[in-house]
Amino acid sequence: MGQRRSSATRVLIVDDHRTFAELLALALGAQPDFDCAGLAGTGTAAVDLAARERPDVVVMDITLGKECGLDVTRRIRETMPGTTVVIVSAHRDHDWVVRAAQAGASAFVPKSGSLEEMLTALREARQGPMLVSASMFGAPGAPPETADPGAASLTARESQVLALMGRGMGPASIAKLLGISVNTCRGYVKAIHLKLGVRSQLEAVVKAQRLGIITAHHDG
Repeated sequence: MGQRRSSATRVLIVDDHRTFAELLALALGAQPDFDCAGLAGTGTAAVDLAARERPDVVVMDITLGKECGLDVTRRIRETMPGTTVVIVSAHRDHDWVVRAAQAGASAFVPKSGSLEEMLTALREARQGPMLVSASMFGAPGAPPETADPGAASLTARESQVLALMGRGMGPASIAKLLGISVNTCRGYVKAIHLKLGVRSQLEAVVKAQRLGIITAHHDG
C-alpha cells in the first residue's frame, strides 16, 4: 500500500467480498492519513491479523459468510479494547445499528454509502459516541429520532443501566455494580443513546426523565 506513514491511522479491512475490500484498501492508500493494515475474509483470520497488526481501526462487514461480524467485533474488542470498529453492512434497519453498538462498534456505515462517508466515519469514529452515517436514515447528520423515541424498545439491562446513569454513575461504576465489563457497559450506553436519539449521558438522563422512563434522583 506504499510506504508506511508513522502518524497514519492503520485500518484492518474485514470483508468476505474481496473486490470491496481491495477497492477500499486502494482508496485508503491514496489518503495521506491512512494505512491499510491488511485484509481478512473470515472471523478467525480477522482476530489473528488484528492481534498481530494491532490496527487503530477495523472495518467490519456485518456478514462474513456464515459468521456474524458482530461476534467477531466482540472478540476483537475483548482482547483489544482500544481498537475502534466501524461496521459496514447492506442492512439499513435501525435494530442492526443498536446491535452493533452493543457489540462495541463505534460507527455504522451502509455499504451503499459513498467513499466520502466511509472516510469520514474512519476519521471521526474514535472521537466519541456511536457515529451513524447520514445516508443510513436519509437525514443529514442527526441521530435517528422517533415521535415516541425508542425508549419502548429498551431491554431490561439497558433500562437498568439508564437508571444508574440517572444516579450520576459512569460506565466504570455501573459495570462494577452490575458485574459486567466496562466495554460491555459502554455498548449498552451507546445503544441507549441510539434508541433515545441523544449524544451524551446528560441528554439521555434528561430525555428519559422527561419521558417518564426514570425519575429524578435526589440524595437523602
